[in-house]
Amino acid sequence: MRRDYEKATTDRIILAGLVITVALSLVTFAQAYPETYRVDSGCCSSHVLAKDFSAYYVGAWRLFHDAANVYTPGVVADGGPNISPHPETFKYLPSFLLYVSPLLLLSYPTALVSFDVFQLLLLPLMAFFIFRLVRERGVVVTLIVGAIVLLQPSPSWQWGLSASYYWQWGEGQAKVLQTFLLLLSFYLGSRKTPFLSGAALGLAAFDLRFALISLPLFLVYNKPQFRLAAAGALCFGLASNLPFIIPGVASGFESMMLSSGVTTPLYYYSYIPLLTIVCLTILKASDVAGLVRKARAWPD
Repeated sequence: MRRDYEKATTDRIILAGLVITVALSLVTFAQAYPETYRVDSGCCSSHVLAKDFSAYYVGAWRLFHDAANVYTPGVVADGGPNISPHPETFKYLPSFLLYVSPLLLLSYPTALVSFDVFQLLLLPLMAFFIFRLVRERGVVVTLIVGAIVLLQPSPSWQWGLSASYYWQWGEGQAKVLQTFLLLLSFYLGSRKTPFLSGAALGLAAFDLRFALISLPLFLVYNKPQFRLAAAGALCFGLASNLPFIIPGVASGFESMMLSSGVTTPLYYYSYIPLLTIVCLTILKASDVAGLVRKARAWPD
């Protein structure tokens, strides 16, 4: 009885801490909101640029009206949305364009803010996943992981409480959505639903970099049913990327990858999924190491 009481008390403390963390993230969102309407050099350039969301918005429009130019950088004279000074280059798999295509019903500025708000609403769910995945490690560890995933505090009041989240919201980036899908995949794996776990990973793979580095965790959370999990990832990954069969899309993706995709650096918002994966991998280090040992021994 006493043990149950102590566990319930610990859970309440963790949940209260995570709620506070999510509430603090609203401070950064509020400070970043005006940035969504500015035309400036962003976080890391000396040139005036459109927001990153412009790549998604214009890319989605082109997928339905001018698919051969989905990955074409800059302005294309095809009657598409006019975004100053020019739309950014789309660099994800085409599956992501299907996710954001409903936003084409809105004007560009409204669509950007709506995308931000949608992702903001995912933060409580991400907090729940962290709670379920990490709470066995205790209050301190869970709250530290929660702060890293949901807030990523940085010493720069100019960018709210977090440079990562400031530019996530200011640029209309998609890293919260990807982090949510990765956490969903790990959570579903821990709940012994491997096919759905794989489906979530397949949907999260629009930015392949973070899907690939999350594979060890994906396998750990889905053992021993990793084949079923892999089948889910493959099915949903392939199905969501059917736009590759449209003439010009696959070749455009290849050209983009060879020209600018492989050299794209890690910007502030990239640390949202990256540090999430790193934290959980550290906590599951022994399991990951076990997988590595099995992989090395497999040919024998």
